[in-house]
Amino acid sequence: MNKTRLFKKSLLAVTISLATQQAMAAGFQLNAQSATGLGRAFAGDAVIADNAAVMSRNPAAMALFDKMELSLGFEAIMTDIKVKNATYKTHVGPAAGLEQNADYNDAGGTSIAPNIHLVVPVNEQFAWGVNAYSNFGTRTDFGSNYAGGEYGGETEILSANFGISGSYRIDSQWSIGAGLDLIYGQGTLQRSLSSGLGGTNVIDIDKADGFGVGFNVGTVYELDENNRFGLSYRYSPTITAKDGDKEIKLPLPDMAEFSGYHRIDNTAFAVHYSVQYIGWSAFDKLEFKNQSIDVKPYEWKDGWHYSIGGTYFLNRDWTLRAGYMYDTSAQDKITSVSVPDSDRQWLSAGFTYQIDEKSNLDFGFTYLMGKDVQVNESTRPEGSPIDVSSISATTKADAILVGLQYSRSF
Repeated sequence: MNKTRLFKKSLLAVTISLATQQAMAAGFQLNAQSATGLGRAFAGDAVIADNAAVMSRNPAAMALFDKMELSLGFEAIMTDIKVKNATYKTHVGPAAGLEQNADYNDAGGTSIAPNIHLVVPVNEQFAWGVNAYSNFGTRTDFGSNYAGGEYGGETEILSANFGISGSYRIDSQWSIGAGLDLIYGQGTLQRSLSSGLGGTNVIDIDKADGFGVGFNVGTVYELDENNRFGLSYRYSPTITAKDGDKEIKLPLPDMAEFSGYHRIDNTAFAVHYSVQYIGWSAFDKLEFKNQSIDVKPYEWKDGWHYSIGGTYFLNRDWTLRAGYMYDTSAQDKITSVSVPDSDRQWLSAGFTYQIDEKSNLDFGFTYLMGKDVQVNESTRPEGSPIDVSSISATTKADAILVGLQYSRSF
C-alpha cells in the first residue's frame, strides 16, 4: 500500500513538472504591444515612434514626441496547432504495451491581448509615460478524452505588464530612458492520466497567479530627421505563481533590441529593421514548493528575432506598411506535444488611416508559420527504472494575428 501511494505521488510530481514546463514552452513571447508594429513584423519598433506604443520597446523614444500621445487597442492571436503521426504507449499496469493513435487536429485557440500607452512630454528635455499590455498569452486544449492526457490536457497562460517610464533628451541627437515594470502572470493547467493508467486527474491548477518587478532602459541616436537608431534592454523577473499552498517559480527571459529607421530622401518610402535577443536560457530549472518534487531541470536556448520592413506614405490620409520576421525557437532538446515550439516566419502587412489632424486608426495582420517538429516525451516517476507512458509525434503550430489600434495626440 505504501509503495502504491509513493508511486502515485511520484507520478503526480513528474506530471506537474511536465505540464508546467509545457505551459511555459507555449508562452512564446507575444509581440502584442501595438497594431502598428504588428503590420511591419515589429521591424524598427524600438525607434520609429509613430505612436505612444514605442515606449513598450524603448523608453528613450518618448523623447521624440512634443505632444501628449495616447494609443489603445488590442491584438487577437488565433493559433492552429496540429499533432500528427502520433502514438501513445502505456508501459505499466493491465494496459502495458498498448499503443493508441494520439493525433489531434485542433489544439489551438484564440487569445485577446489589449494594450494602452500614454506619453506625456513635460518640456523639451523630459517626458514620462505609463502603459499596460500583455507579454504572454496562449491557450491549448486537447479535450478530456485525448489518448495521452498527461501530455495534452488544457494549458492557458495570461500576463499583463504595467509600466511607468521616463525619458531625457541629452542633446539634439542623443536621448536616454528608463522604466519600471510590474508583471502579473496567471496560469491554468489541467492534466489527467490515460484510461489505461486509470484515467484520474493528476493535476488541477486553476488560475495560479503572482507578481514580479522588472525594469527597462534604452537610448536613441538621431543622425538626422530621417535616420535614427535605438537600443534597449529589458530585465524580466522570476514570477512566483501560487494556487492555494502550491507554488511554482517561473523565470522570465531578459530581452535586448537594436532597431534602425531610414526614410529615403525625397521619396515616400522608409525602411526599418530590428534584431532582438531573448534570454530563454534563464529557464534552466523550475522550482516547486509544497509538492513532491523540489526542482525540475530542463534545457532551453536563447532566442533571436530578425525583422525587416518597409513603410509607404501613400498620401495625407493613408500609410501602408509590411514586414518579415524570422523568429528562432526557445526549445532545444526538450520538446512538447502540449504546446509545440519551432523556428517561425512572420509575414505582416498593415496600414494607418488618418482620421483627422490629431487621431488615426491602425490595422495590422500577421500570418505566422511554424515548422514540423519531432517530439518524443515520456513519464517516469522518481526512483522508477521504467517509464509509465510515452508519446511520439510530429507537431506543427501556425497562427494568425490581427491588431486594431486608435491613437490620438493632445
